[in-house]
Amino acid sequence: MISCEGYATKHVVVVGLGTSGLAAARALCSSGARVLVWDDSETRQAEAAVEGFPVRQPERINWASVDALVLSPGIPHTFPEPHKAARFAKDAGVPIIGDTELLATSGAQAPKIAITGTNGKSTTTALVGHILEQMGKDVEVGGNLGPAICNMAMMERDGCYVLELSSYQLELCPSARFKVAVLLNVTPDHLGRHGGMQGYTAAKKNIFRGQGVGDTAIVGIDDDVTRGIYAELKAKNGRKVVPISAEYEAPGGVYVQDNVLIDDLNGTAKSVLRLSQLPNMPGRHNAQNIAAAYAVARTLGLAMDAIVKSMQSFPGLAHRQERLGVVDGVVFINDSKATNGEATAKALVCYDNIYWILGGLAKEDGLNGLDPLLGSVRRAFLIGAAADEFAAYLDGKLDVKQCGDLQTATQAAFAAAKADGLTAPTVLLSPACASFDQFRSFEHRGDVFRSLYETLIPTALSGGGEPIKATRGAA
Repeated sequence: MISCEGYATKHVVVVGLGTSGLAAARALCSSGARVLVWDDSETRQAEAAVEGFPVRQPERINWASVDALVLSPGIPHTFPEPHKAARFAKDAGVPIIGDTELLATSGAQAPKIAITGTNGKSTTTALVGHILEQMGKDVEVGGNLGPAICNMAMMERDGCYVLELSSYQLELCPSARFKVAVLLNVTPDHLGRHGGMQGYTAAKKNIFRGQGVGDTAIVGIDDDVTRGIYAELKAKNGRKVVPISAEYEAPGGVYVQDNVLIDDLNGTAKSVLRLSQLPNMPGRHNAQNIAAAYAVARTLGLAMDAIVKSMQSFPGLAHRQERLGVVDGVVFINDSKATNGEATAKALVCYDNIYWILGGLAKEDGLNGLDPLLGSVRRAFLIGAAADEFAAYLDGKLDVKQCGDLQTATQAAFAAAKADGLTAPTVLLSPACASFDQFRSFEHRGDVFRSLYETLIPTALSGGGEPIKATRGAA
């Protein structure tokens, strides 16, 4: 875990005892801080008490003696209404920080790469981490994705931290300086937590706040907000500013044109690879992620050919158009992360001859806007609470089968895909719904689908017991 020696003997309150909060409390305690903890959940209070942390209600804390309040990202400190602990801290002049600040002040010497954006930050973070690991680098990947920041190891200069950071985290790390900071895109999201679009944008821009000479800002230019931020940063001296794009030429940067990745970092536009060479990152939405990860790797001095080779071995991010493999000629794609229609739209444009599994707890927009994309869908298999609603919506548009649960749907979709005899059929789990009617989370739903896929592999055995083209992972 990271060291918090700067907080030794200091009085710190940690509020929010999920994974990141407990990790922060442990790191602070192991570094000699005097820690009090709180969570509004009685279950989490009990779990913390079992570990020996003193649990204290915010109103019973002497805030005049507190040196810092560490808030977990999900705890509001401004909008729509600050948590009571944040109110007490502000009234007492106590700094409010997050776990990213603890890393920034930990004394870890390894350079820090930070990645944010409304969309794509998890995939980009995972891809950057994968590239560096393939190069033999000592890497810690986490933050909003994966391991909690305070669970990361302390690393020297030859290591590297790759951090996915949310707008919540970026508001609470005033000392952070990122060697490479990536802003992919900014579209309206979490506006209630930031008091509107202006506040949300300002939180995202914090990723560049501590940068100076020797640092690099990598900025998407595919939306109006980030184009403005790019121009603003470019006009200032100090850091290097690199544009990336999935839609436009980006002189001096990295961009995608005609499905080809272009490196113009040295002013001599050079084709790097065709995106079709990365089958585990399908779809136009991944083009910007690929450009960003490539730009990070080149900024760190890695060779072009080695970066491309590393990208080609990237397995993709779990539950995000994750290619599970092929059974008896049928491709299985796990897109459980698609919890609304907009996310599912990105999957429907990527495949032909789709046998679509969908349903769950429908969002407000349901399947609105997906009609133009249904041409590639051969049949739909409905599960969960939204099944009747979706059946009514798709009536007359698709051949629909009510399946009830994921196991029934997976088996039915596989059987239909084989029976229809079409070229490269794809069983696609892209539910366009939340998962909580039948599963603990979208991860749980995707894990179940993966298990169901694995159980189908033995069914692809011929009568003589020989496999009939059954593969795992990327083809």
